[in-house]
Amino acid sequence: MVEFSWLALLLLVPLVYVMLGVFDVQRASYGATAATRAAGRAFIIVPAGLTEDDARARAFEAARLAMKDQGIELESGDLTISCDPECLQPGSTVTVQLDYAVPLPFIPEALGGERPAVHVSASHTEPYGDYREAKGSP
Repeated sequence: MVEFSWLALLLLVPLVYVMLGVFDVQRASYGATAATRAAGRAFIIVPAGLTEDDARARAFEAARLAMKDQGIELESGDLTISCDPECLQPGSTVTVQLDYAVPLPFIPEALGGERPAVHVSASHTEPYGDYREAKGSP
């Protein structure tokens, strides 16, 4: 009975720790995928009369809400939006890139240095369309 208890403790504690880490990474992966997709669509469907900065703000808010659904707070530096060749012009595309670092569970920052993390990234490209009016121009 004693041997079983020690073996269970020695094997189950690392297994539970690994599973918690995997669940956190999977949650962040789902959130990043949904966030980039939502941000790309929010950027593309900006109403007429709004600028490119307004489209970027709407895209960030959509991504922030998608990540919040997974319990993750999105920082402004985690999301990048690029346009090819020019934003909100017919025939252009918008690419949304999200890079997020998932910290490993139960490791305090008091140990010094940067907290170990697994990096998750997602990318989504959304076409603006050839037969749409140009938006966002001053």
